Amino acid sequence: MKYGFLKVAAVSPELKVADVKFNVANLKEEISNYAAKGVELLVFPELCICGSSCGDLFFQSFFLKECKQALKELAAFTAGISTLIFVGLPFDYQGKLYNCAAAILNGEVLAIIPKTNITERESRYFSAADVNVYQVINVSNDYDTYFSCSKVIVDESHGVCVGCEIGEDMFADVPPSVEYLNAGAQVIVNISAMEECIGTAEYIENTIKTFSARKHCGYVLANAGVGETTSGRVYSGRNYVAENGKILAKTQPFSGNAAIIELDVGFLAFEKRKHEKTSLVNEDVIPIYRSFVGDKGLAIRKFSKTPFIPAESEQAERFELILSMQSQALAKRIKHTCATTAVIGVSGGLDSTLALLVVSRAFELLKKDKKDVLAITMPGFGTTGKTYNNALKMIDEIGATTRAIKITDSVLQHFKDIGHDPAKTDVTYENAQARMRTLILMDVANQTNGLVIGTGDLSEIALGWCTYNGDHMSMYSVNSSIPKTLVKGLVRYEASRLGGALSAVLSDVLRTDISPELLPPEQSGAIAQKTEDLVGPYELHDFYLYYIIRRGCCPKKIFALAKYVFGESYGDITLHKWLKNFYKRFFTQQFKRSCAPDGVKIGSVSLEPTEGWKMPSDACVSLWLEEVEKILQ
Repeated sequence: MKYGFLKVAAVSPELKVADVKFNVANLKEEISNYAAKGVELLVFPELCICGSSCGDLFFQSFFLKECKQALKELAAFTAGISTLIFVGLPFDYQGKLYNCAAAILNGEVLAIIPKTNITERESRYFSAADVNVYQVINVSNDYDTYFSCSKVIVDESHGVCVGCEIGEDMFADVPPSVEYLNAGAQVIVNISAMEECIGTAEYIENTIKTFSARKHCGYVLANAGVGETTSGRVYSGRNYVAENGKILAKTQPFSGNAAIIELDVGFLAFEKRKHEKTSLVNEDVIPIYRSFVGDKGLAIRKFSKTPFIPAESEQAERFELILSMQSQALAKRIKHTCATTAVIGVSGGLDSTLALLVVSRAFELLKKDKKDVLAITMPGFGTTGKTYNNALKMIDEIGATTRAIKITDSVLQHFKDIGHDPAKTDVTYENAQARMRTLILMDVANQTNGLVIGTGDLSEIALGWCTYNGDHMSMYSVNSSIPKTLVKGLVRYEASRLGGALSAVLSDVLRTDISPELLPPEQSGAIAQKTEDLVGPYELHDFYLYYIIRRGCCPKKIFALAKYVFGESYGDITLHKWLKNFYKRFFTQQFKRSCAPDGVKIGSVSLEPTEGWKMPSDACVSLWLEEVEKILQ
């Protein structure tokens, strides 16, 4: 594995029913092909050495002997191949015939796993294995291996454990996979020969998604396909790879294709640590320690540059839900506090624009007059005409009440009071303006029995890009779980939904450079202080934030993913610079998050101190920065 990714493939090879030699030759070709592609875990269908639809041929001793010999031949073929392979075959043991999976690696049969949940049709040929069976047996008078359906997992020395079940085992009340997962496995493979039938595929897919989500695991299912007999049944070769409730790869019926993708085993381990607190009973399994070789990196799996943004086909529904959650939460807080007004500072920037749109929706839910939305513009030293005029237009179109309160005189008096030279445009110069604006908002709220609505977003909170007790503070923070990239998506959605003059203003806001506007503008009147020039591109920071918090990635893995996704847009030095910057700011600015106001949790990544991320304010970043420094060495 590389960076915690395990490259897996579920393959439905062409076969001929009962033609063991043809099937083995084809399996060898497939093994060579996928090993060359860097596949580390390769899963073939149930009974693929001979075909699952052999009928009474399963009773033939000669036929069973040929299947065992074929397994030995396949194992020998894999010598020097560091891919863990699962194949299916009939296996007679102690006078009974079992439907089995064989785990093969580097010239050896590591384990033979019998099926426990036998269908009525299969019961004519196969015995159901005792779930407690565990034996060490000899394979073709050559070498010993394990024979067990509940006590064997294959444990890779770099941190991934794999368990195997067969076909309908997945539908048992307590499938074998539960035993493996409880003992530390992160990935379950299923070698299957479930026939195509209307509705069956949906049922199988939903079962895989639900199980992998509930148990925080990867699930790889290879199904029988082309070549099985069509005497009454048809096999379509539907293959699946799932990860934590999401289908990452699947094949269309009768396509003959493979489901091949990288599983993020590091993320699965992270999820299990977070959600599964039961103690492990190690004696439930017999781990077999072997090492897969695979450092090909990422080649197949696709990662979005904007992980907080849903796929385009889902955006309208998802954006509407998010805006509804924000506005419903705010409406509840306004109603609970018996607030008469909602007080919000509107700058003409993205964040205050989204917050104002949410306030407007909340007032519609409450059937309150929007004149009680007190939208306050507070022009200062850095306010530009463009943002100021956009703020006024937006407030007017929404129907809120505009209050314009210029802060320059108040801030200059404050500079005089504390002995600060206004020509010195340092952090004091900037933060005094932010705190003055918050003071105004709080006092107007007191005047009007109102609630101050915070505008800061998740990205700013993560970076600490806010003034402590300035824009950092409010009475309710509607954007606290919304990262900057998602803020843009939501405003764009509202512009499309609302239309008219308001849509034009919102579109202009989206085209405006992100800025706190705390420094004087350029001579041309343009914004001089551009946030992304100072702290870095928000698309990178949101990407870093997602993979640190949601997926628990280490710095090296995050850098590798960022390079894979953004390599055409940013060079290694730039990606490295802003990753280092993110870690520094994320750790050192935790004290601002530890006392942040309430805000509604929207997604799985939240830094709000009650419902989201919890970290001491004095946690040290040294270990993470040491790892970051090693990336370019």
